[in-house]
Amino acid sequence: MASVIPPESGRLFASVTADADKSLLSIDESEIISNYKQHGAILFRGFDLSVKAFADFVRKFCIGSAFNESEDRLLLDGANNIQTVNQSPYALPMHAEMSRDPWMPDVCFFGCLNSPTKGGETLICDGIEIVDNMEQDVFDAFESHRLLHAQSASPELCKYWLNTPDPDDAALNNPPKDCPYDFSRVGEKIIRSFSRPALREPMFSDELAFCNFLLFSRYQNKSQSFPVFENNKNIPDDLVAAVKHISDMISVSIEWQFGDLVMLDNTRFMHARNAVQDIDERLIMTYFGYLKFASPSEEEPVNARWRQSGFRPAYIFKGLTC
Repeated sequence: MASVIPPESGRLFASVTADADKSLLSIDESEIISNYKQHGAILFRGFDLSVKAFADFVRKFCIGSAFNESEDRLLLDGANNIQTVNQSPYALPMHAEMSRDPWMPDVCFFGCLNSPTKGGETLICDGIEIVDNMEQDVFDAFESHRLLHAQSASPELCKYWLNTPDPDDAALNNPPKDCPYDFSRVGEKIIRSFSRPALREPMFSDELAFCNFLLFSRYQNKSQSFPVFENNKNIPDDLVAAVKHISDMISVSIEWQFGDLVMLDNTRFMHARNAVQDIDERLIMTYFGYLKFASPSEEEPVNARWRQSGFRPAYIFKGLTC
């Protein structure tokens, strides 16, 4: 039976290489969970992989998943919420998946159905190591702040979370207990917001990690205002650049081979991508899940909706940003 090999020098991830039995379901589930909790990243290589095999594997560990509504993704299996990665050819900065949302998934699964000849490597970076490599002033600046994520709220979003598309001030000030947003009114707009610590404890560690949306927002979206510090002040460029420098220095590349599957702790690890030379050569599927063995953060509402099977807010499927 194939076993998990812990990370070696210069490699951030544990690994499992197939033996004569190439079924992913043949690997001891408890061993996978134990190594996932300890190391946060596992690469499975040499196994038989298909959309169905991928779906069967992720369902062993997850109660459900989040749908990523960002552009340039293909839906491969609607019943199991399996999508492709972003299909553009561009390099993408470090980020924790869907950390722009209050229902950031626990885990990311990536599966390679077609590997590129050149380029398109996935980069991973341990957020705990980012914190370990911070200068004291950078650490102090982030450790003393939360990240505030504020956006306008559509009528559809208000309907889903507040039970009315046109809430009055009383409804805005008293959202349901399982609602992850705070609401306010600014002129004619309703604003929904949530915050998280800039440095947070991963789900299975008591060390602090830098694992959020900041680098992607600043370097991909060119945004200074999402997220900001909780006092509504923009995060200084030099602080963001310091984190980018560390992540560039310590990130590790995964050069995809057909059949590779990566299981990544999304509360600890960020990931990025090198530019893709030929987008038609690269087909990577994804599943962003909520673990059956999760230890949810106290930042979440009790009995959060996304930890219940079938979490699919209708407004996400109307092309609205969420």
